[in-house]
Amino acid sequence: MKATVFLEPGKMAIKEMPKPELNQENEAIIRVVRASVCGSDLWWYRGISKKEAGSAAGHEAIGIVEEVAEVAEDVTNVEPGDFVIVPFTHGCGECEACLAGFDGDCLSDTSGSTGYQAEYIRYRNANWGLVKIPGKPEDYSDDMLNSFVTLADVMATGYHAAVSAEVKEGDTVVVIGDGAVGLCGVIGAKLLGASKIIAMSRHEDRQQLALTFGATDIIAARGEEAIAEVMKLTGAGADAVLECVGTQQAVETAVKVGRPGAVVGRVGVPHADELDTNALFYRNIGLRGGIAAVTTHDRAALLEAVLSNKIEPGKVFTQQFELDQVQAAYEAMDERKAIKSLLVIT
Repeated sequence: MKATVFLEPGKMAIKEMPKPELNQENEAIIRVVRASVCGSDLWWYRGISKKEAGSAAGHEAIGIVEEVAEVAEDVTNVEPGDFVIVPFTHGCGECEACLAGFDGDCLSDTSGSTGYQAEYIRYRNANWGLVKIPGKPEDYSDDMLNSFVTLADVMATGYHAAVSAEVKEGDTVVVIGDGAVGLCGVIGAKLLGASKIIAMSRHEDRQQLALTFGATDIIAARGEEAIAEVMKLTGAGADAVLECVGTQQAVETAVKVGRPGAVVGRVGVPHADELDTNALFYRNIGLRGGIAAVTTHDRAALLEAVLSNKIEPGKVFTQQFELDQVQAAYEAMDERKAIKSLLVIT
């Protein structure tokens, strides 16, 4: 099969690899229909973080179940032919974390997830972790298929930021970050009932998409100027803040733009951790968030919201590529020519 591998910073390649095989209980082989490039992939693509040369890439996909390992005689959650979202998480559905709604922190699976930018995937904890989509891919439009892909990570992660920040009806929300996760955070805040959503973005195409998704205001400034603009719009600050970047500046800004008692939902992959927690203490600011509970969020709200056309997160894909064009897909995101790159596999 064809699969994407990382060669060195700035260079990806397609290699012929053995098709994955089942090697333990509760696994499935998925034939990938669509995959994508994530903003977090750019950190090692740019050489900011390390990734082993020759290692597989990608962690967002939808596809068809081709083969399932027998896990018990009465397990019927997934079977060959099912159309599924393939989360980057692998929740077992049975441990304390999964039962509490935090399957992104599943206690039975801590090995991470990669290799989705390929023709086939072996998926762990398949019986509970995979999310079935009604029907078959051919039943849906391209736009709908694109939205399903976002439910493997970015839409669930943006929504996780909103849930972590305890967004509720009528809230004023600030979203820090205009990548695909931040834009999906706007959708998540809107879905949970926020009435005022302030998106921080310096790029016109992303600003327009944020407005399409439900943002009411745009702030292009950064640092102290941005904080001052939030206060001008809100008075005391936002009820909830979604931090979708992960940089030190983004986290510090998130704390400063919340009103006393606000909660920050942090989902940006951390680049550094030097936060002065005294700033939280003296204003009663809450800080929550982490790895998204993809399966939980998809089943509870997001899949139905896509199926009913209540949300259209697939609009974050602004360029489309075939698998053989994966280098161009990464370059498009690295050079900000694409908000998010879609890979059409079959």
